[in-house]
Amino acid sequence: MNEANVPIVQAPEQFVYARLLERGTRLGLVILVLSFVAHVMGWVPPQVPLEQLPALWSHPVEVFLAETGSPTGWRWVLLIYRSDVASMAGIVVLGGVSIVCLAALVPIYRRRGERAFAALCIAELLVILIAASGLLSVGS
Repeated sequence: MNEANVPIVQAPEQFVYARLLERGTRLGLVILVLSFVAHVMGWVPPQVPLEQLPALWSHPVEVFLAETGSPTGWRWVLLIYRSDVASMAGIVVLGGVSIVCLAALVPIYRRRGERAFAALCIAELLVILIAASGLLSVGS
């Protein structure tokens, strides 16, 4: 109820989207915190040792990548077992949770016969996935 004692009605798709967004955001934050703690405490070895970072930060990105052996694009996934790279998983969850939310709306809209909304969700999903894939990157 709000101030006027009028019940607040929430559309099912809003509830589904909000619930998934909340859970995905919490999961992403937990992954970020755990990977940070593992990195700072030295529980998991990093790709780039902390003590080397200040000297490497002044280099151009090409030199930084060459000296650290850091991957570009989605190849970071191959080094997920490194504490400094593991934080990328949390960032991916935070950035990608909207994909899950949109995908969950498609069957709701289709069941109600709202083809335009379902099509818009699918179009947004395709745009996000193509952008995340790196297929349209310059120099790929």
